Amino acid sequence: MLPQAPAPDAILEASLYVDNLDAAEEFYGSLLGLECIQRVGNRHVFFRCGSAVVLLFNAAETVKPPGNPRLPVPPHGARGPGHLCFSQPREALLLMRARLLAAGVEIESEFDWPSGARSVYFRDPAGNSLEIAEPHLWAY
Repeated sequence: MLPQAPAPDAILEASLYVDNLDAAEEFYGSLLGLECIQRVGNRHVFFRCGSAVVLLFNAAETVKPPGNPRLPVPPHGARGPGHLCFSQPREALLLMRARLLAAGVEIESEFDWPSGARSVYFRDPAGNSLEIAEPHLWAY
């Protein structure tokens, strides 16, 4: 029998994999307006998003064994597009939608869920599927 343990109560960080960190930094920082908190060469760039962090990794670099024994993060990576959903109230979501369109970003899909929450889907320069949805999308 397994010992009891509480379930995690939040996501602290989420990762996507990109092939061009400069393009990712421009897209997530300048276009989406996220605060860049760290960039390490051609390996990764990290952004603050509310109380969480969006980690953007160059998969070709993160599959290599760590070079710093004090930070023994195991090699990792993914291939192909991932998905991440951001949260914004409808008014802010519609303003961001207009900003994305003005920047030439194609809106792939947008609709209201049965809960009434609006979602807008688009892609980052690496082809990752991004979504902005109203916070009550998953309200119970």
